[in-house]
Amino acid sequence: QVQLVESGGGLVQPGGSLRLSCVASGFSFSSYAMSWYRQTPGKERELVASITTTVGSANYADSVKGRFTISRDNAKNTVYLQMNSLKPEDTAVYYCNARSRVLYTNYWGQGTQVTVSS
Repeated sequence: QVQLVESGGGLVQPGGSLRLSCVASGFSFSSYAMSWYRQTPGKERELVASITTTVGSANYADSVKGRFTISRDNAKNTVYLQMNSLKPEDTAVYYCNARSRVLYTNYWGQGTQVTVSS
């Protein structure tokens, strides 16, 4: 079955770094655009970064440009989010998303907590 398994969240100090991973299974990973979203209590889920299918072109929210990097390894069915220079406002649950515009399908991971605090 379709599965997105996230890992890499945790507690870090401001200015620190984390690398999130999302391992996909049960669908054709290379044909799906991948994204990372984040959500805090009482707030809308916001798009953090996205990356296209096989080409790998990436887009970022303005708030994370220059600090976060999304990448994918299609051979490993994995998408990553490298987060550097973390700020307290980056604290959120981060979700992995897979989207096919052709199939009109969306899949979501379970979310992983990232807490940035001193």
